[in-house]
Amino acid sequence: MSGDGLPERPEASLHEGLHPDTLAVGFNYDPAEAYGAVKPPIVLSSTFAYPSAAAAKEVHRAYFDGPAPERDAPFIYARLDHPNLKLLQSRLAILDGAEDAAAFASGMAAISATMLAHLKPGDSVLHTTPLYGGTHGLLYGPLAGLGIKAVGIADALSRQSVSETAETARKHGPIGLIHIESPANPTAGIADIRMIADFAGELARREHERPVISVDNTFLGSLLQKPLEHGADLCITSLTKYAGGHSDLLGGCLTGSLEQVGPVRMLRTLLGTHMDPFTSWLLLRSLETFPLRNARSNANAGAIAAFLRDHPKVTGVTYLGFLEEGSPAKAVYDRQCAGPGSTFSFRIKGGERQAFAMLDRLKVFRMAVSLGGTESLICHSASTTHYSVPPDIRREVGVDDSSLRISVGIEHPDDLIADLAQALDAF
Repeated sequence: MSGDGLPERPEASLHEGLHPDTLAVGFNYDPAEAYGAVKPPIVLSSTFAYPSAAAAKEVHRAYFDGPAPERDAPFIYARLDHPNLKLLQSRLAILDGAEDAAAFASGMAAISATMLAHLKPGDSVLHTTPLYGGTHGLLYGPLAGLGIKAVGIADALSRQSVSETAETARKHGPIGLIHIESPANPTAGIADIRMIADFAGELARREHERPVISVDNTFLGSLLQKPLEHGADLCITSLTKYAGGHSDLLGGCLTGSLEQVGPVRMLRTLLGTHMDPFTSWLLLRSLETFPLRNARSNANAGAIAAFLRDHPKVTGVTYLGFLEEGSPAKAVYDRQCAGPGSTFSFRIKGGERQAFAMLDRLKVFRMAVSLGGTESLICHSASTTHYSVPPDIRREVGVDDSSLRISVGIEHPDDLIADLAQALDAF
C-alpha cells in the first residue's frame, strides 16, 4: 500500500495492450487498498497528516523544488492534490498516451493556466482559426492587456500560411506558444498538427527556442484523436464534454510530459483552479462509459448528418465524415483522427430569423450550449458561443447567422431526425 492510500502506479507491462474501454474502468485502482470497495471512495479531506516530520519536509521539497513528489509520497493539501484527483489524472494520462496529466475546475481554467505558464509579456502566440469564444476572449482580452500579441493562422493546413503568420507574429515578439484547436469550434476545421510541430522545430533551429505547442482536443476527445502522437507538447480537453458526458459537471484537463505539465500544475496550485474530490469522482464514474457513449453518439451523428446533407433547406454540413476525397483536409483527417465525432455545424437557407424559428420548434433537441452529453443539443453559434467574437471575425471564419451547431447524443436516431424534420418546416 502506498503512502497516499492508493496503489502504486502499475508498471507499463500491466496495462500494455489493454484497450481504452478496459483502462477507463479499472486502471490504477485496487479494491484491497480501500477496504474492498469495488469503486474508489470519495476522499473529502482538505488536509492530510504526515507520517513524520522528515516526510513532511521531503514532500514539500519534492513538490516545490523537484518536478513532482514521488508516487508514494503523502498528500499535503487538497488544493495541491488529493486521492480522487490523482487517480483521475492517472487514467486521463493513459488515455491520451501521456507521461503526466493535470485536471482543472473547467476547460477554460486549463487553457488559461497553460497560456499563463508558457507565455510572458512581450511574447506572441500563434493560433488556428476559428477559436472557441472563451479562448478568443482570453487571448484578445486579458492576455493582450499583459502585452502578449495573438495572431491567427488563416489556413492551418498550409505550411506557407503558418510561416507567413509566424513572420508577422515575430515582429511583435518571440513566439512563446502555438495554440491549435482541431477540429475547430464550431466549424470542425482541421489543422495539421504534425506539420505545425515540424515547423516549430525548424523555427527552434533558427531562433534557438522552440515554442510550446498546445492542442485543444475538445471536439474529438482522447478516443478519436491523440495530439501528443502527432507532435503536440500539450493536449487540452474540456472534461465537461465527452469524458464527463452527462452535462452535470465542469472540468478540464492538460496532458503531456512532466516537463511541460509541471509549470502549469504549479500555477494551478497558486490560482486554486484544481478539481474538487466529488467532481473527480464523478469523472472517474463517467470515464467507464465513455467508449460506449462515444460509439452511440458517433453512429447517431452519421445518420443525422446524412439526413441534413440531403435536406432542401440545408446548404452545407461540416461533418468530418463528408470531407472530400483527395483534399488536404481529408488527408490530414485520415492520418490524425480515428473518427468524425458527433459535433458539427450545418447551414440553413436564410439567416437569424429562419434559424430562430427552427430552434423554437424543436422538441427533442435541447437548445443549449456545450456538447458531448448524453442528450442532443443545438445552438445558434453567432448569438451564443461566439457572440463575444467581433462580427467581422465571425464572418471571416465562417460563423454566420445561418449556422447552427449540433451535438448529437445517445437518443434513438429516428426520433432525432423526425424532430429536425418538423423543425425545418418552420420556415
